[in-house]
Amino acid sequence: YRWNQWIFLRLLEAGLAYRKMAAVDWCPKCLVVLAREQVEGAERACWRCSTPVIKRDLEQWFFRITKYADELLDHTGLDWPEPVRMMQTNWIGRSEGAEVVFRTAASAHHAGGEELRVFTTRPDTLFGATFMVLAPEHPLVASLTAPERRAEVEAYVAASRRASEIDRLSTDREKTGVPLGADAINPVNGERIPVWIADYVLATYGTGAIMAVPAHDERDFAFAQRFDLAIRRVIAGPGVADDAPLPEAYIAKSADDRLVGSGPFSGASCPDGFRRIVADLEARGEGKAAVTYRLRDWLVSRQRAWGTPIPVVYCEASPSCGIVPLPDDQLPVLIPSDFRYRPEGGNPLETTESFLRTSCPRCGAAARRETDTMDTFVDSSWYWWRYLSPHKQDGAIDADLDARWCAVDQYTGGAEHAVLHLLYSRFFCKALADLGVVHEREPFRRLFNQGQILGADGERMSKSRGNVQDPDELVSRHGADTVRLFLMFMGPWDQGGPWSPTGIDGVHRFLRRVWTVVLDPHGRESGDPNAGRLPDGMDAAAAALALRQAAHRTLAAVTDDHEGFRWNTIVAKLMELTNLLMRTRGGELAGTPAWDEATRLLLLMLAPLAPHIAEELWSRRLAAAGEPCALSAAGSSAAARRSRSSS
Repeated sequence: YRWNQWIFLRLLEAGLAYRKMAAVDWCPKCLVVLAREQVEGAERACWRCSTPVIKRDLEQWFFRITKYADELLDHTGLDWPEPVRMMQTNWIGRSEGAEVVFRTAASAHHAGGEELRVFTTRPDTLFGATFMVLAPEHPLVASLTAPERRAEVEAYVAASRRASEIDRLSTDREKTGVPLGADAINPVNGERIPVWIADYVLATYGTGAIMAVPAHDERDFAFAQRFDLAIRRVIAGPGVADDAPLPEAYIAKSADDRLVGSGPFSGASCPDGFRRIVADLEARGEGKAAVTYRLRDWLVSRQRAWGTPIPVVYCEASPSCGIVPLPDDQLPVLIPSDFRYRPEGGNPLETTESFLRTSCPRCGAAARRETDTMDTFVDSSWYWWRYLSPHKQDGAIDADLDARWCAVDQYTGGAEHAVLHLLYSRFFCKALADLGVVHEREPFRRLFNQGQILGADGERMSKSRGNVQDPDELVSRHGADTVRLFLMFMGPWDQGGPWSPTGIDGVHRFLRRVWTVVLDPHGRESGDPNAGRLPDGMDAAAAALALRQAAHRTLAAVTDDHEGFRWNTIVAKLMELTNLLMRTRGGELAGTPAWDEATRLLLLMLAPLAPHIAEELWSRRLAAAGEPCALSAAGSSAAARRSRSSS
């Protein structure tokens, strides 16, 4: 808590933490605000409990991750899976275009002159804008709505807030909308165009307002057809007449497309028209070139009595004090032990007087503590640094250890955190580097994604879904090493798939064969007349060489597979070597130096995958040879462990 709070205060000092009123996603089951990245799927469900979220207007704390949007798009020097890089790139969503200022027109119920700013990637199509669409949540909706339209508009706004963003953005869904009874002025031609609201425009994207160019945008085209609004061509391809009919929206496709019906810019190519129209808008103060992002700042406030308390207070006596950060010597602020759980819901810290009441560090007057706690993704955004020096009392991170050990060379984790933990960690690294706390700007040089083992129903394992496999029960039945090996042998490590118990007995039989070849090299399988025979055409020397070659080929292949995280093929190769040893067991090769070398390598290769049986066999093998049971490359031996325990 102390160092989470210390980092929060440094971010606050640097302008990277701030508080504002916002429409936020609220989980009615967890009773907590969620960051946008924590709302999943078409049903917009809570990532933790799968309950559909709702919108609420609350004052919340944010981290300014958007300041690093361009740097987060740069994965240079990172050996990361392409799907993860693509997910982050798409989530950040950088778009180049222009910010254009439309102004509201005067009417019987409205004085006009207010700015309606839109971001567009196609300012060259401005002459084709025949209406504007605002998000139902846009702050000007109420003031622009004509009295006769108010009831319909308010009903539409309420319905929109209940719909998911995925539903609202669906291209298959019939377009809906309501006119406000107000107009805006197109800045390039002075034309009055009607203003509508429609739920396919979102307040969280861009400015929450769009200029609609139905001739050259599929969604706008469908909307214009649905409500009989004007469709005006302003782009024509090679050989196409300026006034050619448009059975569907024409999306500019080549550098030979030209502007038509665009006043002094008609005849220009689209790229040239883009530049000239933006320059004209800038000269008149009605627009400018701009870049926008899909990425939004990270909402870190949570309304619950666990997680790190946010270390600020609100002075009740002196408004000039405002939000007062706590001095470092008052950290950590802890969750009180006397809060009362509220079964009806809500944050119990809000009514816990022992926590709420304090004094203002700035003026000494009575003050109220912030009752929001931090998103626990804050913890996972910097934990590896703290692991280097968990008992350090005079700082969050040891700079010398950071310089020695970081960035992390190899990170393994699920792709499901591409725009959660992995994106947040990159932001923390860059922000802490700018604060002089760490030296590197990327936390993890190399990333591998493991697949997810799903329930038998194909869904992610979850107690709430009732599809969890109890690992304790599996271990008690089969043994820990069998379960470990089976999970590795199920398929490629990076793919995962539904749980299936088929094959676990085969893995168990493999380990029993390993036990047999190591501890009983001279035994024979009963009823097998060929057991122990040398391969046809080989004498003992040739067979020994062949066994050594097989063991070393396996060693080379397994080493390579370890580098590539190909656990399933490692198990298969160890099975092949064990089968070879089983075929020669009880014959001339058993107990020879070649045999001993092969079984030694087998145990060393098996140790990372099945450490318990490998360690036990290594210890017994040394004891049988009369050697001291010291620490080995396979891990600490059983004898060494017993020795440490007794001493």
